Amino acid sequence: MSTINEYSLPGIPHKVVSVFPQESPVPRKNEVQVCRTPFGKPQGVPLPGSEKPGYTAIYRNAHQPEALVNTIHPTILTLYDGFANSLRNHADANCLGHREYIPQYKTWSPYIWESFARIDERRSELGSGLLKLARDVAGVEKKDKFGVAIFSPNRPEWVITDLATHAYNLYGVTLYDSLGPDASEYILNLTESPILVASLNNIPAILTIKHKLPHLKVIISMDELESPTDTPGNTRRSLLNTWAKAQNVALYSFTEVERIGRNALAPHNPPAPDDIMTINFTSGTTGLPKGVVITHANAVAGMTCATLHIEGSQVRNDVFLSYLPLAHIYERITLCVAMSYGVSYGFLHGSVLELIDDIKTLRPTVFTSVPRLLNRIEEALRAKTVNAPGLAGKISRKALQAKLENMANGGTGKIAIWDMLWSRKIRKNAGFDRLVTAVSGSAPITDNTLQFLRAAFACNMIQGYGLTESFAIGLVGEPDDKAPGHCGPPVLGVEVRLKDVPEMHYLATDKPHPRGELLLRGPIVFREYYKEPKKTADAIDEEGWFHTGDVAKIDELGRVSIIDRVKNFFKLAQGEYIAPEQIENIYLAGCELVSQVFVHGDSVQTFLVAILGINPDIFSRFASKLLNRDISPDNLDELAVAANDRKIREAVLRELDRIAKKANFQGYERVKNIVLKIDPFNFENDLLTPSLKTKRPESARYYRNDIDMMYAEGELINNNNGSIKAML
Repeated sequence: MSTINEYSLPGIPHKVVSVFPQESPVPRKNEVQVCRTPFGKPQGVPLPGSEKPGYTAIYRNAHQPEALVNTIHPTILTLYDGFANSLRNHADANCLGHREYIPQYKTWSPYIWESFARIDERRSELGSGLLKLARDVAGVEKKDKFGVAIFSPNRPEWVITDLATHAYNLYGVTLYDSLGPDASEYILNLTESPILVASLNNIPAILTIKHKLPHLKVIISMDELESPTDTPGNTRRSLLNTWAKAQNVALYSFTEVERIGRNALAPHNPPAPDDIMTINFTSGTTGLPKGVVITHANAVAGMTCATLHIEGSQVRNDVFLSYLPLAHIYERITLCVAMSYGVSYGFLHGSVLELIDDIKTLRPTVFTSVPRLLNRIEEALRAKTVNAPGLAGKISRKALQAKLENMANGGTGKIAIWDMLWSRKIRKNAGFDRLVTAVSGSAPITDNTLQFLRAAFACNMIQGYGLTESFAIGLVGEPDDKAPGHCGPPVLGVEVRLKDVPEMHYLATDKPHPRGELLLRGPIVFREYYKEPKKTADAIDEEGWFHTGDVAKIDELGRVSIIDRVKNFFKLAQGEYIAPEQIENIYLAGCELVSQVFVHGDSVQTFLVAILGINPDIFSRFASKLLNRDISPDNLDELAVAANDRKIREAVLRELDRIAKKANFQGYERVKNIVLKIDPFNFENDLLTPSLKTKRPESARYYRNDIDMMYAEGELINNNNGSIKAML
């Protein structure tokens, strides 16, 4: 180990070190060995003497408890250094890939790639153009550092803009498609960004509110503003230019800015580790988003941890598919790994509904995803395997059972004969024949889904935990640990501890496992909330601990499970406090009929109610048996009618009550009435954040009529002893 620097915080002294010493060459990604712990051995360990009243001991990763890691190598201290590493080792390799529509064949092309060397040229041209426009058009002083706002779906221009900010010590300001005009206005005014780089479809939304954006002087369209097929006076430029001039903002195309920069190339101005890399805005469930200031040092520590804990291909360069929003920190860390280690990074060609076509075309080696999508993949695979009729279904059920039993007994779930006869076919048909690791993050995934996909894909299927404030990482499950229900130990770049939450009855002294609010400290933790000193002080205490707001428990192997949220509790009429997220997670994990659970309780009522989103494939079979008629999982009208049938609602509630009894819920913690819906929480009705968390106050308002109906109806059933397990 080569020490980069050493510092102390109140409590436990820290060392921050690189993985490889200064004199060694920078390793390629497939030369890095990921953390692996023998079965049954501790993965996270408490530091002796670190306990104090109201807190657990401090836990670190068992692979290196004496120090925290902030970089893979002393020469990589910024993301600019990371891209330089890729240029040294992979200049001619595929960097960014996209697909183009071929009208005559009404199909999409294979991936079209640009090399790392070509992307290097383009980032210099774009960055030089940004500097010239900032000085000559926006009036930014030469000495001033400024933020470049980015507002588009994932595409090569997004990444080139990001890389250009690194090369010239600027910083990115991310806007979400789903945030809406109010949040976009707030972000652009808070950051005073003079330049916005946007996809064409987002420009009208910005021009509509431009009169409220005094600092915005330049808009750059990622799409061309003119085409050879345009008629005079009917180009995109002519249609938008009049509007832009009226709003006192200059409009350019991306290629124009590259051309401007090519004619006025400026030398790179590399950032220092403590310089701002991005201001990434949280997708909070309430209120305005907070601007999380991420430095280059934070980003390098985060991507280093991802490299050390998430295994890629050992025989070829990795290939990533970019489809989760780049404005969200989860995809951002994936991008940073790709650009620093020569990974080929291909983009989704259109709607997420067409994702499978991109997967089959790209054949990724590492696949980062979210439970919402993984649930749909599971449904489709189950329909074609274990729920299929005849011999195919019989073989699939036998293979799945063997693999599940193997994992339950401490195995990896990889059984040669079933991998060959069953998993190999699934992987090939899904486009995952080269898949090494799949990662689930952003929200909890059910145990059933996690274990099924581990068995089906015969790969490292891991669950992780991170926040915008910790650069999307913090906890990562080890590849050979197939026990469900946890997010793994702390990564090498962070230490964790739990703090008592007495009002919710979570204590560091709880048995068998300590419970409390999860605190993080280390080089991955953000610097501050932008222009929000009070919120920063509320989040990061005087000892440097970031208070996540998530309630966790730590098991005997040092693995952390997220079980609740500190602020998400309310009081019922009888005075009992309810923590809804814990209840939701238990119901969701135990009931295959539903894919979404929202538990609510009015303060003037004595019982809980819930809005449930059905799992169409499993629910349709269940409802068909109970109602004695065929209900197709693809017929939304039939599903909606069945979901509203009182007999169905009662049966589902009995299943929830069986789960509640098994979990030892108190009477007041059990849901007593339910409404079943198809996809009740989504982006279209604005009830999900970009990180796929339910917006609680908005959801309660949106479904107020349903909630009032359930309370007027009273408790749905009186006999809570039934079970429908056999019908599943």
